[in-house]
Amino acid sequence: MINIKKILVSSAIAVSAFAFGQGTFASTNYPQSYDSQNSNISKESAEKLLSAKELVDIKLNSMMNDPVLRNANWGFVVYDPKTKKIISSYNENASLIPASTTKLLTTETAMNLLGENFRWITQLEYSGEIEDGVLKGNLYIVGSGDPSLGTNKAGASSYSQIISEFISAAREKGIKKINGDIIIQTGVFKLNKSQSLPENIVWLENGNYYLPVGTTHEINPQNEKLIAKKSNPFSENKNYYYISPYIGQMVYADKFDGGYLTTKLPDAPAYLANSLRAAMLKSGLSVAGKVVTKSTDPNPEKREVITSYQSPTLAEIIMYTNQHSDNALAEATLRMVGFQKLGDQTLEAGRMVVNNHLKSVGFETDGLNYFDGSGLSRANVVTPISQVKFLANLMNEKYYKTFQETLPIGGQTGTLKRMFNTTGNGQIFAKTGTLNKVKTLAGYMKTNSGKTLVFSLLINNYGGSVDQVKSKMEQILEPTLNL
Repeated sequence: MINIKKILVSSAIAVSAFAFGQGTFASTNYPQSYDSQNSNISKESAEKLLSAKELVDIKLNSMMNDPVLRNANWGFVVYDPKTKKIISSYNENASLIPASTTKLLTTETAMNLLGENFRWITQLEYSGEIEDGVLKGNLYIVGSGDPSLGTNKAGASSYSQIISEFISAAREKGIKKINGDIIIQTGVFKLNKSQSLPENIVWLENGNYYLPVGTTHEINPQNEKLIAKKSNPFSENKNYYYISPYIGQMVYADKFDGGYLTTKLPDAPAYLANSLRAAMLKSGLSVAGKVVTKSTDPNPEKREVITSYQSPTLAEIIMYTNQHSDNALAEATLRMVGFQKLGDQTLEAGRMVVNNHLKSVGFETDGLNYFDGSGLSRANVVTPISQVKFLANLMNEKYYKTFQETLPIGGQTGTLKRMFNTTGNGQIFAKTGTLNKVKTLAGYMKTNSGKTLVFSLLINNYGGSVDQVKSKMEQILEPTLNL
């Protein structure tokens, strides 16, 4: 916690000079150029007399009365992972909405449990016999819950690319006609209808809903409406926004008659199978049957693999998730750690796995509520001190370097490309978070002396605009680079 009294006592002269340089005293009759020059000299003199830590604490103290932050609920910590001590902090134990910095917990858990080189496999298989180019049996698409399937994200292939490869492989196998069905084997999925509206949705400006996980229950695709491409697509009406499994784009519906949310994942293999059947028919490879989904198969047919599609590595998917703050990938990843660990591909299983993992690595769970994988829900809360200790402990893991490289870099990549364009450029490696009146940042910094420090800055209910609070965040972090 800041001890500003000690700083003021030990550095009274310096602070006086600093205050003069900031115009605290009455203006003189000197020319403006002289005032400006004198101000710079005074400020430089103050900074030379004060330590880097004292300058950080003075900056924090000044921010408490800043119009953007004085009525906000916010917390900040700079932590030294080597000494395991707090360098400077404010409200470090406050439970605050972390927004998309929640993805740090989701993606690190996945990398820890699955490994950075983990890949999802989607297989094309067949049952029966192939005689004179005719498959007397069924085609099977066997999915494993690939969250990137068909998205083009993180280097993933598009549906059309996967379909082209599947058709080519089927032809190479000698298949020219299919007498049976195309069966989607979705045994990894369970019907995921657990949260009733509006428990797991986020309020946006103007009273709109945003559904963070894929599709919705019982919304007719004919009633979906594409979001217009304009600066603020959200109208004054109450609408429900989600990713359509039918066209793969953000849409909205005027009303929501269903009572549940469901994930997008089960629709991915269905879309692939239906598209595969259509492409086969178009290319002259006839399919007598239809697309059938089997979540359970008590009497499985003997099958042989025709070909398989591999997802990008988990590290590549996490890189895309954190760089772009991709909510759909984060939610899919949460559900997949639940399946991989507990065999249950539901939100509850994913949350249990993440919480158990956090406890196993010594995460301080006081003040934590991990509600979803993306940070879209305002039910998520975390303390700044628990975030920094978690990130500091992560530095001891063998995959730390890979994980750190997934984070946006100040002034250079991802969601930090437009922040820290001057001071801090290339020195801040952190996950951003944004909700209405919530702005957050947590990660690592390379100081000017070459040290690696960990920090968390969580701001809730700030005043002013997003640009204004981002500017204040930069001002708070600027002096920490000299620590």
